[in-house]
Amino acid sequence: MDKDILSQEEIDMLLKGDDESLEGEVITDIEKDAIGEIGNISMGTAATTLSTLLNRKVIITTPKVQVTTAGELSHEYPIPFVAVDVRYKEGFEGSNILIIKVDDVKIITDIMMGKDEDEIDVNRELTDMDLSAISEVMNQMMGSSATSLSEIFLKKIDIEPPKSYKITFSEGRKKLDVLKSSDPIIKVSFKMEVEDLIDSEIMQLIPVDVGQEMVESLIGDSEEEVASTEAVHMMEEKGVGVQREMDMAPSGVKRQKTPTVDNKFEKMEDEHVIVRKPQFEAFDSSVDVSYNESIDLISDIPVELTVELGRAMKKISEILEYGPGTVIELDKLVGEPLDIYANGKFIAKGEVVVIDDNFGIRITDINNNYSG
Repeated sequence: MDKDILSQEEIDMLLKGDDESLEGEVITDIEKDAIGEIGNISMGTAATTLSTLLNRKVIITTPKVQVTTAGELSHEYPIPFVAVDVRYKEGFEGSNILIIKVDDVKIITDIMMGKDEDEIDVNRELTDMDLSAISEVMNQMMGSSATSLSEIFLKKIDIEPPKSYKITFSEGRKKLDVLKSSDPIIKVSFKMEVEDLIDSEIMQLIPVDVGQEMVESLIGDSEEEVASTEAVHMMEEKGVGVQREMDMAPSGVKRQKTPTVDNKFEKMEDEHVIVRKPQFEAFDSSVDVSYNESIDLISDIPVELTVELGRAMKKISEILEYGPGTVIELDKLVGEPLDIYANGKFIAKGEVVVIDDNFGIRITDINNNYSG
Protein backbone atom coordinates (compact mmCIF):
# COMPACT_ATOMS: atom_id res chain seq x y z
CA MET A 1 0.00 0.00 0.00
CA ASP A 2 2.87 2.35 0.86
CA LYS A 3 4.35 1.82 -2.60
CA ASP A 4 1.32 3.55 -4.14
CA ILE A 5 1.87 6.72 -2.07
CA LEU A 6 4.19 9.35 -3.55
CA SER A 7 6.81 10.91 -1.32
CA GLN A 8 7.02 14.69 -0.89
CA GLU A 9 10.21 14.74 -2.98
CA GLU A 10 8.46 12.92 -5.84
CA ILE A 11 5.52 15.34 -5.62
CA ASP A 12 7.91 18.30 -5.77
CA MET A 13 9.67 16.84 -8.80
CA LEU A 14 6.35 16.36 -10.57
CA LEU A 15 5.26 19.92 -9.82
CA LYS A 16 8.63 21.25 -10.95
CA GLY A 17 8.40 19.30 -14.18
CA ASP A 18 4.92 20.62 -14.84
CA ASP A 19 6.09 24.20 -14.21
CA GLU A 20 8.98 23.88 -16.66
CA SER A 21 6.69 22.40 -19.29
CA LEU A 22 4.13 25.11 -18.60
CA GLU A 23 6.69 27.89 -19.06
CA GLY A 24 7.76 26.52 -22.41
CA GLU A 25 4.18 26.38 -23.63
CA VAL A 26 2.99 29.75 -22.27
CA ILE A 27 5.96 32.14 -22.64
CA THR A 28 9.25 31.89 -24.49
CA ASP A 29 12.68 32.42 -22.96
CA ILE A 30 12.89 35.84 -24.64
CA GLU A 31 9.53 36.87 -23.15
CA LYS A 32 10.61 35.56 -19.75
CA ASP A 33 13.85 37.57 -19.84
CA ALA A 34 12.02 40.69 -21.03
CA ILE A 35 9.45 40.44 -18.23
CA GLY A 36 12.26 40.00 -15.72
CA GLU A 37 14.05 43.09 -17.02
CA ILE A 38 10.83 45.13 -16.93
CA GLY A 39 10.26 44.03 -13.34
CA ASN A 40 13.88 44.80 -12.46
CA ILE A 41 13.62 48.39 -13.71
CA SER A 42 10.18 49.12 -12.29
CA MET A 43 10.93 47.61 -8.88
CA GLY A 44 14.25 49.44 -8.74
CA THR A 45 12.36 52.72 -8.96
CA ALA A 46 9.76 51.46 -6.47
CA ALA A 47 12.54 50.56 -4.00
CA THR A 48 13.85 54.13 -4.16
CA THR A 49 10.36 55.45 -3.41
CA LEU A 50 9.94 53.05 -0.48
CA SER A 51 13.35 54.09 0.86
CA THR A 52 12.21 57.73 0.78
CA LEU A 53 8.92 56.94 2.55
CA LEU A 54 10.56 54.87 5.30
CA ASN A 55 13.77 56.93 5.49
CA ARG A 56 15.70 53.66 5.48
CA LYS A 57 17.86 51.77 3.02
CA VAL A 58 15.80 49.42 0.86
CA ILE A 59 17.21 46.72 -1.41
CA ILE A 60 15.08 44.76 -3.90
CA THR A 61 17.05 42.07 -5.74
CA THR A 62 16.85 40.85 -9.33
CA PRO A 63 13.49 39.14 -9.96
CA LYS A 64 12.85 35.46 -10.62
CA VAL A 65 10.17 34.79 -13.26
CA GLN A 66 8.02 31.66 -13.26
CA VAL A 67 4.72 30.50 -14.75
CA THR A 68 2.19 29.04 -12.34
CA THR A 69 -1.54 28.83 -11.66
CA ALA A 70 -3.82 30.00 -8.86
CA GLY A 71 -4.39 26.38 -7.84
CA GLU A 72 -0.69 25.68 -7.44
CA LEU A 73 -0.24 28.88 -5.43
CA SER A 74 -3.04 27.78 -3.09
CA HIS A 75 -1.15 24.59 -2.26
CA GLU A 76 2.24 26.30 -2.07
CA TYR A 77 1.19 29.24 0.13
CA PRO A 78 -1.69 28.20 2.44
CA ILE A 79 -1.20 30.94 5.09
CA PRO A 80 -2.85 34.38 4.87
CA PHE A 81 -1.01 37.29 3.28
CA VAL A 82 -1.72 40.84 2.15
CA ALA A 83 -2.68 41.18 -1.52
CA VAL A 84 -2.48 44.61 -3.13
CA ASP A 85 -4.57 44.81 -6.31
CA VAL A 86 -2.99 47.29 -8.74
CA ARG A 87 -5.17 47.99 -11.77
CA TYR A 88 -3.99 49.86 -14.88
CA LYS A 89 -6.22 52.68 -16.11
CA GLU A 90 -4.04 53.88 -18.98
CA GLY A 91 -1.33 52.32 -21.12
CA PHE A 92 -2.23 48.68 -20.40
CA GLU A 93 -5.46 46.80 -19.75
CA GLY A 94 -5.99 44.59 -16.72
CA SER A 95 -4.35 44.43 -13.32
CA ASN A 96 -1.57 42.76 -11.37
CA ILE A 97 -1.29 41.72 -7.73
CA LEU A 98 1.52 42.31 -5.25
CA ILE A 99 1.76 39.71 -2.48
CA ILE A 100 3.34 40.84 0.82
CA LYS A 101 3.70 39.00 4.11
CA VAL A 102 1.46 40.18 6.94
CA ASP A 103 4.40 40.81 9.31
CA ASP A 104 6.15 42.94 6.68
CA VAL A 105 3.04 45.11 6.35
CA LYS A 106 2.97 45.64 10.13
CA ILE A 107 6.64 46.65 10.16
CA ILE A 108 6.18 49.12 7.29
CA THR A 109 3.15 50.67 9.03
CA ASP A 110 4.97 51.03 12.36
CA ILE A 111 7.94 52.70 10.65
CA MET A 112 5.64 55.16 8.89
CA MET A 113 4.00 55.90 12.26
CA GLY A 114 7.40 56.98 13.58
CA LYS A 115 7.98 54.04 15.91
CA ASP A 116 11.50 53.02 16.89
CA GLU A 117 12.84 49.54 16.17
CA ASP A 118 12.18 48.33 19.73
CA GLU A 119 8.56 49.57 19.49
CA ILE A 120 7.69 47.57 16.36
CA ASP A 121 5.25 44.75 17.19
CA VAL A 122 4.63 42.02 14.63
CA ASN A 123 2.56 39.95 17.05
CA ARG A 124 -0.36 42.37 17.02
CA GLU A 125 -3.46 41.96 14.88
CA LEU A 126 -3.49 43.41 11.36
CA THR A 127 -5.76 46.47 11.36
CA ASP A 128 -7.53 48.58 8.75
CA MET A 129 -4.84 51.20 9.34
CA ASP A 130 -2.22 48.69 8.20
CA LEU A 131 -4.16 47.96 5.01
CA SER A 132 -4.68 51.68 4.38
CA ALA A 133 -0.99 52.40 4.97
CA ILE A 134 0.24 49.65 2.64
CA SER A 135 -2.25 50.79 -0.01
CA GLU A 136 -0.76 54.29 0.10
CA VAL A 137 2.78 52.92 0.08
CA MET A 138 1.98 50.80 -2.97
CA ASN A 139 0.26 53.75 -4.60
CA GLN A 140 3.51 55.72 -4.31
CA MET A 141 5.73 52.78 -5.28
CA MET A 142 3.71 51.62 -8.27
CA GLY A 143 3.10 55.22 -9.32
CA SER A 144 6.85 55.78 -9.62
CA SER A 145 7.12 52.38 -11.28
CA ALA A 146 4.49 53.45 -13.85
CA THR A 147 6.57 56.56 -14.57
CA SER A 148 9.59 54.36 -15.30
CA LEU A 149 7.50 52.10 -17.53
CA SER A 150 6.22 55.18 -19.39
CA GLU A 151 9.82 56.03 -20.28
CA ILE A 152 10.53 52.46 -21.38
CA PHE A 153 7.42 52.04 -23.54
CA LEU A 154 7.31 55.67 -24.77
CA LYS A 155 3.67 56.07 -23.76
CA LYS A 156 1.75 57.23 -20.71
CA ILE A 157 1.05 54.50 -18.15
CA ASP A 158 -1.12 55.18 -15.12
CA ILE A 159 -2.73 53.12 -12.34
CA GLU A 160 -5.84 53.34 -10.21
CA PRO A 161 -5.48 53.66 -6.40
CA PRO A 162 -4.46 50.19 -5.17
CA LYS A 163 -6.73 48.13 -2.89
CA SER A 164 -5.35 45.87 -0.15
CA TYR A 165 -6.83 42.67 1.28
CA LYS A 166 -5.79 40.16 3.93
CA ILE A 167 -6.69 36.83 2.32
CA THR A 168 -5.38 33.42 1.32
CA PHE A 169 -4.93 32.27 -2.25
CA SER A 170 -8.05 30.11 -1.90
CA GLU A 171 -10.05 33.18 -0.86
CA GLY A 172 -8.38 35.29 -3.53
CA ARG A 173 -9.67 32.97 -6.27
CA LYS A 174 -13.15 34.26 -5.47
CA LYS A 175 -12.26 37.94 -5.07
CA LEU A 176 -9.32 38.94 -7.25
CA ASP A 177 -9.61 38.95 -11.05
CA VAL A 178 -6.05 37.70 -11.61
CA LEU A 179 -6.72 34.59 -9.48
CA LYS A 180 -10.30 33.83 -10.57
CA SER A 181 -9.27 32.07 -13.76
CA SER A 182 -7.56 28.68 -13.92
CA ASP A 183 -5.36 29.99 -16.74
CA PRO A 184 -1.59 30.25 -16.17
CA ILE A 185 -0.25 33.43 -14.57
CA ILE A 186 3.25 34.88 -14.39
CA LYS A 187 4.86 34.98 -10.94
CA VAL A 188 7.72 37.47 -10.47
CA SER A 189 9.47 37.05 -7.11
CA PHE A 190 11.69 39.70 -5.51
CA LYS A 191 13.77 39.54 -2.35
CA MET A 192 13.24 42.71 -0.28
CA GLU A 193 15.50 43.97 2.51
CA VAL A 194 14.84 47.03 4.69
CA GLU A 195 18.01 47.42 6.78
CA ASP A 196 17.81 44.93 9.69
CA LEU A 197 14.01 45.08 9.94
CA ILE A 198 12.79 43.18 6.88
CA ASP A 199 14.47 40.31 5.03
CA SER A 200 11.61 38.80 3.09
CA GLU A 201 10.11 38.15 -0.33
CA ILE A 202 7.44 40.00 -2.25
CA MET A 203 5.63 38.52 -5.22
CA GLN A 204 4.05 40.11 -8.29
CA LEU A 205 1.38 38.15 -10.15
CA ILE A 206 0.75 39.23 -13.74
CA PRO A 207 -1.83 37.77 -16.16
CA VAL A 208 -0.12 36.16 -19.13
CA ASP A 209 -1.87 38.45 -21.63
CA VAL A 210 -0.71 41.58 -19.74
CA GLY A 211 2.85 40.27 -19.59
CA GLN A 212 2.87 39.43 -23.29
CA GLU A 213 1.40 42.86 -24.08
CA MET A 214 4.31 44.46 -22.22
CA VAL A 215 6.82 42.35 -24.09
CA GLU A 216 5.13 43.13 -27.41
CA SER A 217 5.24 46.87 -26.62
CA LEU A 218 8.91 46.58 -25.69
CA ILE A 219 10.33 44.45 -28.52
CA GLY A 220 7.45 44.14 -30.99
CA ASP A 221 7.72 47.69 -32.32
CA SER A 222 11.33 47.11 -33.34
CA GLU A 223 10.32 44.21 -35.58
CA GLU A 224 7.51 46.29 -37.08
CA GLU A 225 9.92 49.17 -37.77
CA VAL A 226 12.37 46.82 -39.52
CA ALA A 227 9.59 45.46 -41.73
CA SER A 228 8.35 48.99 -42.41
CA THR A 229 11.84 50.18 -43.35
CA GLU A 230 12.29 47.26 -45.77
CA ALA A 231 8.94 48.11 -47.38
CA VAL A 232 10.00 51.74 -47.79
CA HIS A 233 13.26 50.71 -49.48
CA MET A 234 11.34 48.46 -51.89
CA MET A 235 8.97 51.31 -52.76
CA GLU A 236 11.89 53.70 -53.29
CA GLU A 237 13.60 51.20 -55.59
CA LYS A 238 10.41 51.08 -57.67
CA GLY A 239 10.36 54.86 -57.91
CA VAL A 240 7.44 55.39 -55.58
CA GLY A 241 7.71 58.55 -53.46
CA VAL A 242 7.39 57.83 -49.80
CA GLN A 243 6.88 60.38 -47.03
CA ARG A 244 8.46 59.28 -43.75
CA GLU A 245 6.14 59.99 -40.89
CA MET A 246 8.46 58.94 -38.09
CA ASP A 247 12.13 59.23 -37.05
CA MET A 248 14.10 56.21 -35.96
CA ALA A 249 16.34 56.23 -32.91
CA PRO A 250 19.75 54.49 -33.21
CA SER A 251 18.41 51.52 -31.24
CA GLY A 252 15.45 51.09 -33.56
CA VAL A 253 12.93 52.36 -31.01
CA LYS A 254 10.00 54.35 -32.34
CA ARG A 255 9.85 58.04 -31.40
CA GLN A 256 6.76 60.18 -31.58
CA LYS A 257 6.72 62.78 -34.30
CA THR A 258 7.13 66.29 -32.87
CA PRO A 259 4.22 68.59 -33.70
CA THR A 260 5.02 71.73 -35.69
CA VAL A 261 4.94 75.16 -34.09
CA ASP A 262 2.02 76.28 -36.27
CA ASN A 263 -0.13 73.35 -35.13
CA LYS A 264 0.76 74.11 -31.54
CA PHE A 265 -0.40 77.73 -31.80
CA GLU A 266 -3.56 76.71 -33.67
CA LYS A 267 -4.40 74.34 -30.82
CA MET A 268 -3.85 77.10 -28.25
CA GLU A 269 -6.13 79.46 -30.19
CA ASP A 270 -8.93 76.88 -30.27
CA GLU A 271 -8.75 76.17 -26.52
CA HIS A 272 -10.25 78.42 -23.87
CA VAL A 273 -7.38 79.54 -21.63
CA ILE A 274 -8.08 80.16 -17.95
CA VAL A 275 -5.53 82.10 -15.89
CA ARG A 276 -5.72 81.89 -12.13
CA LYS A 277 -5.07 84.77 -9.69
CA PRO A 278 -6.63 87.46 -11.91
CA GLN A 279 -6.47 90.19 -9.25
CA PHE A 280 -3.34 92.27 -9.79
CA GLU A 281 -1.54 94.41 -7.27
CA ALA A 282 -1.76 98.17 -7.62
CA PHE A 283 1.55 99.91 -8.26
CA ASP A 284 2.02 103.45 -6.91
CA SER A 285 4.16 104.65 -9.77
CA SER A 286 5.51 103.44 -13.07
CA VAL A 287 8.76 104.26 -14.79
CA ASP A 288 8.74 105.33 -18.40
CA VAL A 289 11.50 103.66 -20.32
CA SER A 290 12.60 105.48 -23.43
CA TYR A 291 15.27 104.80 -25.99
CA ASN A 292 17.27 107.31 -28.02
CA GLU A 293 17.35 105.12 -31.09
CA SER A 294 14.90 102.77 -32.76
CA ILE A 295 15.23 99.10 -31.76
CA ASP A 296 13.28 97.79 -34.73
CA LEU A 297 16.45 96.29 -36.19
CA ILE A 298 16.92 93.95 -33.24
CA SER A 299 13.32 93.47 -32.15
CA ASP A 300 13.11 90.01 -33.76
CA ILE A 301 16.19 88.61 -32.01
CA PRO A 302 15.10 85.78 -29.67
CA VAL A 303 15.93 86.19 -25.98
CA GLU A 304 15.81 83.27 -23.53
CA LEU A 305 13.81 84.03 -20.38
CA THR A 306 14.63 81.99 -17.26
CA VAL A 307 12.78 81.93 -13.94
CA GLU A 308 14.87 80.85 -10.95
CA LEU A 309 12.98 79.00 -8.23
CA GLY A 310 15.92 79.07 -5.82
CA ARG A 311 19.45 77.93 -5.17
CA ALA A 312 21.28 75.65 -2.75
CA MET A 313 24.94 75.16 -1.87
CA LYS A 314 25.88 71.53 -1.26
CA LYS A 315 29.09 69.53 -0.90
CA ILE A 316 30.18 67.11 -3.59
CA SER A 317 29.88 64.23 -1.12
CA GLU A 318 26.22 65.13 -0.53
CA ILE A 319 25.48 65.41 -4.27
CA LEU A 320 26.97 61.97 -4.92
CA GLU A 321 24.40 60.48 -2.54
CA TYR A 322 21.46 61.96 -4.48
CA GLY A 323 18.99 59.64 -6.17
CA PRO A 324 15.37 59.61 -7.34
CA GLY A 325 13.17 60.89 -4.51
CA THR A 326 15.84 63.09 -2.90
CA VAL A 327 14.45 66.40 -1.61
CA ILE A 328 16.72 69.49 -1.90
CA GLU A 329 15.95 72.53 0.24
CA LEU A 330 16.31 75.86 -1.60
CA ASP A 331 17.06 79.33 -0.24
CA LYS A 332 13.66 80.71 -1.31
CA LEU A 333 10.77 81.04 1.12
CA VAL A 334 7.20 80.09 0.24
CA GLY A 335 5.49 83.09 -1.39
CA GLU A 336 8.75 84.95 -2.00
CA PRO A 337 9.04 86.56 -5.49
CA LEU A 338 11.04 84.61 -8.05
CA ASP A 339 13.93 86.07 -10.08
CA ILE A 340 13.51 86.48 -13.85
CA TYR A 341 16.55 86.49 -16.15
CA ALA A 342 16.93 87.44 -19.81
CA ASN A 343 19.93 85.69 -21.36
CA GLY A 344 21.38 85.30 -17.87
CA LYS A 345 20.79 88.95 -16.84
CA PHE A 346 18.47 89.74 -13.91
CA ILE A 347 15.63 91.90 -15.22
CA ALA A 348 12.62 91.47 -12.94
CA LYS A 349 10.84 89.66 -10.13
CA GLY A 350 7.51 87.84 -10.40
CA GLU A 351 5.09 85.35 -8.92
CA VAL A 352 3.92 81.98 -10.18
CA VAL A 353 0.53 81.60 -11.83
CA VAL A 354 -1.12 78.58 -13.44
CA ILE A 355 -2.40 78.72 -17.02
CA ASP A 356 -4.57 75.64 -17.45
CA ASP A 357 -2.03 72.86 -16.80
CA ASN A 358 1.12 74.96 -17.32
CA PHE A 359 3.09 77.18 -14.99
CA GLY A 360 3.47 80.87 -15.80
CA ILE A 361 5.10 83.91 -14.24
CA ARG A 362 3.50 87.32 -13.61
CA ILE A 363 5.95 90.19 -13.36
CA THR A 364 5.57 92.20 -10.15
CA ASP A 365 8.77 94.28 -10.14
CA ILE A 366 11.14 95.50 -12.87
CA ASN A 367 14.86 95.91 -12.33
CA ASN A 368 15.40 99.49 -13.50
CA ASN A 369 19.17 99.13 -13.32
CA TYR A 370 19.17 96.50 -16.06
CA SER A 371 21.23 97.74 -19.02
CA GLY A 372 21.09 94.67 -21.25
